[in-house]
Amino acid sequence: MNLHEFQGKQILASYGVRVQRGLVANNAEEAVEKAKQLTEETGTSWFVIKAQIHAGGRGKGGGVKLAKNLDEVKEIAGKIIGMDLITPQTPPEGKKVNRVLVAEDVYYPGESETSEFYMSVLLDRAKGRNMIMYSTEGGMDIEEVAEKTPHLIFKEEIDPSVGLQGFQARRIAFNLGLSGNAFKEMVKFVDALYRAYIGSDSSMFEINPVLKTSDNMILAVDAKVTIDDNALYRQKEYAEFRDFSEERPIEVEANKAGLNYVDLDGTVGCMVNGAGLAMATMDLIKYAGFEPANFLDVGGTADAKRVETAFRIILKDPNVKAILINIFGGIVRCDRVAQGVVDAYSNMGDDINVPIIVRLQGTNAELAKDLIDKSGMPILSAVEFQEAADQVKAALS
Repeated sequence: MNLHEFQGKQILASYGVRVQRGLVANNAEEAVEKAKQLTEETGTSWFVIKAQIHAGGRGKGGGVKLAKNLDEVKEIAGKIIGMDLITPQTPPEGKKVNRVLVAEDVYYPGESETSEFYMSVLLDRAKGRNMIMYSTEGGMDIEEVAEKTPHLIFKEEIDPSVGLQGFQARRIAFNLGLSGNAFKEMVKFVDALYRAYIGSDSSMFEINPVLKTSDNMILAVDAKVTIDDNALYRQKEYAEFRDFSEERPIEVEANKAGLNYVDLDGTVGCMVNGAGLAMATMDLIKYAGFEPANFLDVGGTADAKRVETAFRIILKDPNVKAILINIFGGIVRCDRVAQGVVDAYSNMGDDINVPIIVRLQGTNAELAKDLIDKSGMPILSAVEFQEAADQVKAALS
């Protein structure tokens, strides 16, 4: 589950991470009021207006602007709220901005210069360990840094049995070239950041930039946070942060129905039980010369109602030209799945206007094939993987 910047900063602050302070506004007039409140609380007279969407690269798309007075706050907020912001991480049509974060200006003058760093905490799946990835090149796309100057990216692996150690936090501060009070503040920052990552059950915390201010304070100017969906049952407070307006409506509907669904760009709809089989089915479709239109895992309870719901969701995609159902009957018998498919097809009638290919393997697979073949409905059945692929190709040729 992705969070907005202001939500991520709220989590960080609760664990003692110093952040760039800000207040959320839903319209231009409210932005002005929030700016006045921010001045009272922080003393800032300049403000950074930031679009709140689930995507990076907001500054390049015009979603982050500096306002030097209240009139500019109103003008800039009015332009950003309601715009379709296009960044390298949004769909081609962009994402509509519904709110902005009015943040304090932290780039104030001082005797020493400011510095920007990159820092993220995430899971290294290959090694089964969390790691802190960081760089002196803050404020830039980390992909660009990795491509052009890979020697400026550092990684700190964390042993799960002992957690982040003090010497590791100090090594990070040293590699970032810090000394004196800035060094001490960075050590505290890293420790608090990692505790926030673990305590919130996140799968990623990305801070870009981490700022060393002119008075040697370390703070998070941005916060890109993803919380593990599987942990939301014990993170009920954070579960309420979910912003459904940032997600595709079809994926929200599938989630509410208990289906694991990801919208893709192809033409062959997939209905599968089990993530591994779903990935193999998508490969099967590509080997047949086509592209999958979705990832849809119906789980182990593929009854008629669930199958019908999955059908309706897949068919909401106008690009779908065929549907491949690939079910392994282990927990659920194949004949029950087949009956569910037939019942769903019967209930939906003319709503289904694309070829349906059903491949059932496992318990009672032969009974299932016989049931589908004798249903009198235009449903194509298959037993083997290649047979299913050939029928998809034939249906779309």
